[in-house]
Amino acid sequence: MKNNIKDLMQKGIVVLPGVFNGISAKLAEQSGFDGLYISGAGLVNGVAAMPDIGLLTMTEFQTQASYIVNSVDVPCIIDGDTGFGETVNVIRMINVFESIGLAGVHIEDQEIPKKCGHLSGKRLVPPQAMTEKIAAAVKARKNPDFLIIARTDARAVEGLHKAIGRAVKYLEAGADAIFPEALKTKEEFIQFRNEIKAPLIANMTEFGKTPYFSVKEFKEMGYNMVIFPLTAFRMMLKTVKNTYDELKATGTQKEMVDDMLTRKELYDLIGYNEYNGIDEKKNLTL
Repeated sequence: MKNNIKDLMQKGIVVLPGVFNGISAKLAEQSGFDGLYISGAGLVNGVAAMPDIGLLTMTEFQTQASYIVNSVDVPCIIDGDTGFGETVNVIRMINVFESIGLAGVHIEDQEIPKKCGHLSGKRLVPPQAMTEKIAAAVKARKNPDFLIIARTDARAVEGLHKAIGRAVKYLEAGADAIFPEALKTKEEFIQFRNEIKAPLIANMTEFGKTPYFSVKEFKEMGYNMVIFPLTAFRMMLKTVKNTYDELKATGTQKEMVDDMLTRKELYDLIGYNEYNGIDEKKNLTL
């Protein structure tokens, strides 16, 4: 039975590395993380090689997320973008995401098409439209442990004060936690913590508007969860590019073999022998 995120938060700050497919999720679990974050950007960039502007459908998210959830024994939170539409779409999203075993979702207050939270030019929906989505999500869920997180992108559009005001409204609508996106300084993170009396999630992405803070620093600032959405994804892409460049230049992988996951390590990770054993037992009964 997978723990839920609410229980994990009772034990301390929850660190959620970004994963983007089943194999990355298994590696993160193997490293000892108690929960995982399914990055929307990781899904759309990785599956379709397209930008994170809301181009994948909810069904496509569902398919990819189900592979991830079924591959690990730790709870997974997913990026729900803007809820994939209006309030009725949010209701369906909650029903579907709960049914595949996800532990929670965050919904953001941007207009469609959305933008990456650390890019300029974002546009927001009115607070009332977002509170209606949050209230509908809360009403739609069947499991009270399923975490509904309201993300506000207002800091970059309206300023910190209005972002805090939006967060208050979203909590009043029933959100379990708040995700203040793209805060710029330690002082802003602390001010948000001081004024919002609810669990907070921090986004420690690379190349964004937020300085590089450690988990220890976020814990000291009073944050309950921290995500690293694309850290492993970006590292993987750099390695893959270097591999292809080397293969093209030399015509051989010989000098790279020592840096690879071995066949045995891969088979151990994916449980190949367990599957093979099932097949052998089946043949014996024929």
